[in-house]
Amino acid sequence: MDSTFAQTNLTAASTTKTNSFYNDVITGLRATPKRLNSKYFYDANGDKLFQELMNCEEYYPTNCELEIFSEKTDEITSALIADGDAFDLIELGAGDAMKSTYLLKDLLDKKAEFTYLPIDISDNVISYLNITLPVTLPGLNIKGLNGEYFDMLKKAASISPRRKVVLFLGSNIGNMPVPEAIEFCRELRKHLSEGDMVLIGMDLKKDPKVVLAAYNDKDGITKRFNLNLLERINRELEGNFDVSKFDHYPTYDPESGACKSYLISLEDQLVTIGGKETISFQKDEYIYMEISQKFTIMQTDQIAINAGFVPLTQFFDGKKWFVDAIWVANTI
Repeated sequence: MDSTFAQTNLTAASTTKTNSFYNDVITGLRATPKRLNSKYFYDANGDKLFQELMNCEEYYPTNCELEIFSEKTDEITSALIADGDAFDLIELGAGDAMKSTYLLKDLLDKKAEFTYLPIDISDNVISYLNITLPVTLPGLNIKGLNGEYFDMLKKAASISPRRKVVLFLGSNIGNMPVPEAIEFCRELRKHLSEGDMVLIGMDLKKDPKVVLAAYNDKDGITKRFNLNLLERINRELEGNFDVSKFDHYPTYDPESGACKSYLISLEDQLVTIGGKETISFQKDEYIYMEISQKFTIMQTDQIAINAGFVPLTQFFDGKKWFVDAIWVANTI
């Protein structure tokens, strides 16, 4: 391909992403109440902060799921291999693929015929995986896909007609309220064929103090992770947020299972974005940042059934704080 043409395509794609980011930010901050989309947490600095968060003492979900994947690897991969036919292993929001690497290694050891298709909105992440995984896992067929989940699932379907096994780990399904989670799973089902599988990680309800501490760590990593989105707006959209004038505030409701994060304006202030949009904040006004929904076991099965899947099996950590469930796409 001509280098000038390739560079033009890259520039156009970058401009489109920036425009989408800008439009989503302005729409969210002009809404009542104000909100920002948590998918924009993950720039290079956000990725780094999230890695720190996963390693901090209070943040239990990563360790719980790592325990499941490291101790029950054989059972999980045997279920995914099923009848032994070739398949595409698609991971939504792959991140550093730390957990899925357990599965990838075991699948390679079992000589399973599969291609790994990690999907992530962060081009930083996909570039990293495309470079490092073939080195750490010799023989791995990998094709990283950078973009939105469902757009990339369509692309994955166009790449190959093989059976799909979708990984959706880390309780990413909890980044939306329950009704939206059900709708997401229904949309996911529409992109799959009967017999395709989903391995989904879901954080379970537990001691409210344990939950809240995970999103309010003593080292303030979660706070920096949330504030980084304001800094990203400054860097990429010519914003002038003073992050010292915002504080991070998490809540957890044990009845609904909703753990929510907010940024609170510490004073009346004006913020300009892109040199043309001015957003006013009143003292104590909040920006809704994200939800981390916790589920009951009964809810996990019900979501599967409502979305057009059959719950196949479940894997738990020793404390039963977290579940990785395998669902099979049912007849629509």
